[in-house]
Amino acid sequence: MSAAVSEATQAARTRRQSLHVVLPALRPRQWTKNLLLFAGLLFAAKLGDGVRWLEAGAAFAAFCAASGASYLANDVRDAARDRLHPTKRRRPVAARTLSPALALNVAALLAFAALALGATLGARFELLLSAFLILQAVYTLKLKKLPVVDVAAIGGCFVLRAAAGAAAVRVHISPWLLLCTALLALVLGFAKRRAELVHATVADPPPRAVLRRYSRKLLDPLITSVAIATMVAYIAYTLAAPEQRELAPTVAFVAFGLARYLWLVHHDDLGEEPERILLADGGVRGAVLLWAVTAGLILTVA
Repeated sequence: MSAAVSEATQAARTRRQSLHVVLPALRPRQWTKNLLLFAGLLFAAKLGDGVRWLEAGAAFAAFCAASGASYLANDVRDAARDRLHPTKRRRPVAARTLSPALALNVAALLAFAALALGATLGARFELLLSAFLILQAVYTLKLKKLPVVDVAAIGGCFVLRAAAGAAAVRVHISPWLLLCTALLALVLGFAKRRAELVHATVADPPPRAVLRRYSRKLLDPLITSVAIATMVAYIAYTLAAPEQRELAPTVAFVAFGLARYLWLVHHDDLGEEPERILLADGGVRGAVLLWAVTAGLILTVA
């Protein structure tokens, strides 16, 4: 009897230890990117619809599982190079606290769970979720090695999130908003490459092979020009239809948030982890919250 209890206790302890190791590898802090799936509720003024909130929540959970699966697969592939990076070397696979075999098994399980949950939200959502998983896989295997294409793939993932969020709650999303999403993702992606390039000056070899084909001379004007294009696209969105013109005051929050982000990128060489800026910088976080609250109130009243 005591032996059985001891075995059960040991099994429970092993499960807790495995969860303690696996969870950080899923990068839950980066799941903030999946909050974009709630944009459809906001811009369709469906914030009072409880059923749609449940659907958006299920979509968010499916994309978090899909993201976790992608991160695990990416970490297995990049483990050797991650060990040369000052912070990435602490990732569980790179640190050898999580075996590649277990990481890939968990990734497969999460991908299956994501697709199973996505199937309950309709064929269009399932198609977009499948496209997200495929694009993430192709990015890990090939696209991350190609300059500019690598960042464009990241932008494509953001667009798929926005489109899938709208599909999950069965609402239309403006093409202008999808364009804004794509351009903003490019800003974040190029800023990430810039920060990696700055930090790679003390690393040999660089943590990403593609960094050898980038330069600050290329990235600095590229980031600025894409940020300006993002602002132009958002302004165009607010002018595209009469019911959207009441959103004009929110342009100020978008402009401030972008300007603050660019200042952090160029002045403090941040940007390698965009989610860290969102969670840690009061200016960026405040701009996002004020934009969301103001847009929600305007669209709800309208």
